[in-house]
Amino acid sequence: MNAIANGTRDAAPDPFESFGYRGTVACAAAGITYRQLDYWARTDLVRPSLTPAAGSGAGRLYNFRDILILKIVKRLLDTGVSLHNIRAAVAHVHSRTSAQLAGITLMSDGATVYECTSAEEVVELVHAGQGVFGISVGAVWREVETVLSQLPGEPVDGATTEPSGAVLGHGVVDELALRRRSRAV
Repeated sequence: MNAIANGTRDAAPDPFESFGYRGTVACAAAGITYRQLDYWARTDLVRPSLTPAAGSGAGRLYNFRDILILKIVKRLLDTGVSLHNIRAAVAHVHSRTSAQLAGITLMSDGATVYECTSAEEVVELVHAGQGVFGISVGAVWREVETVLSQLPGEPVDGATTEPSGAVLGHGVVDELALRRRSRAV
């Protein structure tokens, strides 16, 4: 078990790499308000990886990992973790590969965030009086994946989809997005 310190590495690939998600979809999947999303983007806590925007919310496009991190940030804030420690945890999650994330539990005593990679480390941390709560990143990953499979995503970087359609999760066309696009032309 290691206390999380600031430091970054290359971000791991996301499982829905061919899809981006607008702010309202990111909010729904992460369980946050649009105001929180906007504030976190403006303060660089969690910025949209695919399409950042200059103005308030305009054109932002988030990827799967961004939404996973949004949900983790929400849970950490709800439990009273300091913004400083949340920023360190966000950098840490960004530095892990997808395979590593599945086996991580973030534990905190409110003052420090720890990474545990086994059940034994979680038990050791709790017995030492350090762990007050934990977040299984793998479980959060599965929650976000399930929610996003039901919400509209947009193909990015040449991903193939139905002609001029928005894609929902696993290839289902979003008819409302099709109608909007046909009116815009």
